[in-house]
Amino acid sequence: MKNEFAKHEREIIDKYQAQGYTGNYKVDQNKLVDLDTKINYQPQNVNIVAEHRFEGMSNPSDMSILYVLETRDGSKGTVLANYSPSSNLETAEFFKQIPKENYLQNNTKSH
Repeated sequence: MKNEFAKHEREIIDKYQAQGYTGNYKVDQNKLVDLDTKINYQPQNVNIVAEHRFEGMSNPSDMSILYVLETRDGSKGTVLANYSPSSNLETAEFFKQIPKENYLQNNTKSH
């Protein structure tokens, strides 16, 4: 069942990549890092275009969130963050620090 769920996440990521959201990022030392260019972004320089929440098929406490992002310098991409008991707290803390006005729309969807 986990593979079917991962496939669903992949389909949504592919949809955004087709729209130009091709950047891949990670959070490191409280900054968003573009994995290709190595450019770092502070929370205030990141806009959230959309969020997609996913619950685990076999365990609803296994949750992930796909963040669709645009940065102030025009970079566009996604971050898939795991929100389970073993998740990376640094990523969660970074996204909590993004100002509310940087959420471009109330576009949170659960899958």
